[in-house]
Amino acid sequence: MATAAAPQVLVDRGNTRFFTTMAFTMAAVIVAGFSLNLAMGRSTFASPIVFHVHAMIFMGWVGLYVAQHVTASRGQWALHRSLGKLSYFWVPAMVAAGCTIMIFVARRTGGPFFFNVSEFLIGNLVGVMTFGGLAWWALRIQRYTGWHRRLMLVAMSILTGPGIGRLLPMPLLIPNAWTISFCVTLIFPVIGMVADKRKFGRVHPAYWWGMGILIGSFTASMVLAFSPAGYAITNWVIAGTPGAERPIEAYLPPGFTM
Repeated sequence: MATAAAPQVLVDRGNTRFFTTMAFTMAAVIVAGFSLNLAMGRSTFASPIVFHVHAMIFMGWVGLYVAQHVTASRGQWALHRSLGKLSYFWVPAMVAAGCTIMIFVARRTGGPFFFNVSEFLIGNLVGVMTFGGLAWWALRIQRYTGWHRRLMLVAMSILTGPGIGRLLPMPLLIPNAWTISFCVTLIFPVIGMVADKRKFGRVHPAYWWGMGILIGSFTASMVLAFSPAGYAITNWVIAGTPGAERPIEAYLPPGFTM
């Protein structure tokens, strides 16, 4: 059995170029989205401290994710394992920071005008928790390299959402902007599935599990967001704050132009 298992480990560890390329691609999408927003004056560094803490934690994770693939591609497995230990602290920090910033933004502005407030709040909270769950699962089974890499890729695809949302013409996609941006994030795991099929003749089960959880959690979040219970939760969170002053549905501000 040990002899039969060894080749699979070598194949998984040797198949690093694809995952490294995907890591850099997803990181580039995230950076491009936020850079475009900054360049066009849609965002500013003159923001409350919670935004800066959130940015440092999330961009730090992007850097760690890329670094892990670079060390793997270079065969620096000892360094790879050492850096990987940081993830056990970083993933919970990501979930905590993500939930905090979403509640803060919902209360401060109600979220971007091209999103329904409820789908923005609940969808983001469920999304960041889904990321945390998938990433934690990947960490717990990292000795199974095939599962570990693919589950991490699916988890990372969730984080491309904010970058993609800043690159797409979101106001033109009302009222389906949220769903469309989510569907675009699925491109990355789908590419992974296609790559598996071409290289190995089958899709690794980690993708089926990861995609099933991802799509299932998104569907559940939308059902909740647009239910009476979801609206009650959202209204409770934003009650008495500036976020409650905007329409809860997605809308175009008066005089808005692209």
